[in-house]
Amino acid sequence: MKYSATLFIVIFSLAVFSSCGSGNSNPETGQFGGFRGGQATSVEVTPVQLSSISEQVRAYGSVRAQDVVSVTPQVSNRVTRILADLGDNVSRGQVLAEIHDVPFRENVEQARAQLRQAIASFERDSTQFSRQQEMYERNLISRQEYDDARTTYLNSRSQFESAQAALTQSLEDLENTKIKSPVNGVVLTRFIAEGDVASSGQPAFEVANLVGYETRVFLPMRDWQDIEVGQNVSMSLSSRGSEIARGVVSRKSPQLSTVTGLGEVVITLIDASSQVYQGALVQANINLQTREDVVVIPRSAMVEKVDTYIEPETGTIELERSYSAFVSQGDTIAVQRQLTLGIQQGDRIEILDGLTPGDRLIITGHRNLEDRSRIRVAGSEPSTLQQINAGTTANFQDMTPEQREQMRERMQNMTPEERQRMREQMGTGQGGGGQRANQSGSNN
Repeated sequence: MKYSATLFIVIFSLAVFSSCGSGNSNPETGQFGGFRGGQATSVEVTPVQLSSISEQVRAYGSVRAQDVVSVTPQVSNRVTRILADLGDNVSRGQVLAEIHDVPFRENVEQARAQLRQAIASFERDSTQFSRQQEMYERNLISRQEYDDARTTYLNSRSQFESAQAALTQSLEDLENTKIKSPVNGVVLTRFIAEGDVASSGQPAFEVANLVGYETRVFLPMRDWQDIEVGQNVSMSLSSRGSEIARGVVSRKSPQLSTVTGLGEVVITLIDASSQVYQGALVQANINLQTREDVVVIPRSAMVEKVDTYIEPETGTIELERSYSAFVSQGDTIAVQRQLTLGIQQGDRIEILDGLTPGDRLIITGHRNLEDRSRIRVAGSEPSTLQQINAGTTANFQDMTPEQREQMRERMQNMTPEERQRMREQMGTGQGGGGQRANQSGSNN
């Protein structure tokens, strides 16, 4: 009985102090004790932590083989067989198609016959020249006879060498009736079909050399000039967000295109998953720099303010942007912090000034907040005042100093409606308490 009466007196005194203290109230703004009144806003908080963040340049390009080889027939005739098609893995020297070879076989036989004839003539004239040379050295023949024998020998040798070359060319043409892959790779395109006439000026196949993949991106000058060979790149499919490959900047064009004004950058893939395909459109994120152990927050937790002003010198309308965020103070008050921003990576941004590790950053419900607004943190433990209203705190004397200070702060921040409800609750409690006190006095 004694404790209930004491609790009533303390609460009543604090309520009167909250409503009558002219030094801590402002009837025009509804602020009490320097805090904004009104209904508390429900928010979620997360602790500010140190993390790493990278400044990136984002671009799009298509995956392609580092080397794409056009396979062009060396002879012309009708295609008789197709032995490789799109997507087939082929090895170096593998036959991709065959061309009608009968005319080329006949050319080989004819060249062989001419070579045999040339060999016979060459052997005969060579023997005759050796005999004439010996006789000339013994002064048995004239100089004219010696010169005639030598000329005949040289002509026969030339015909022999020409016949050899003709046979070699015929054999090579016959071999070229089989269109072969010059590299280990995969067939990207087939331009011919059975029955077509293969032409020595038109490609029959395109084969990607399987030495690796690359992608080429084209960047505006502002980004292109920051790119350096050796920078790391992460890649993802344009339709998905997950990383499918890692690469490195291998080459960079030394000039911008005179037509588009863009600079070409070549990225070589060094680690690719099975989802990497020829021709796939990928998003390449090129890391310009990485900073470790810095304050990083979600961009969605920031509040952006845009002010417009007129530049006096030019008379143009300019935009001035400022950024801020809210942190929770004691689960009840939202404090606004002005931010200085650093580099950005996706939806994460570096904070150079305004937040420190351990601050409780408000990440939801902050759009309608003002500095010193009242908040209610989702998932937090009930306050001491809520425990009193619920009857879970026995009396004022059992409270710790922190609990007492929290109760005073809560009562100072009450709205008029909440204070009225408190008075009604205290009035009910007074009646009950008075009755119990009288009963106690009569018993005594």
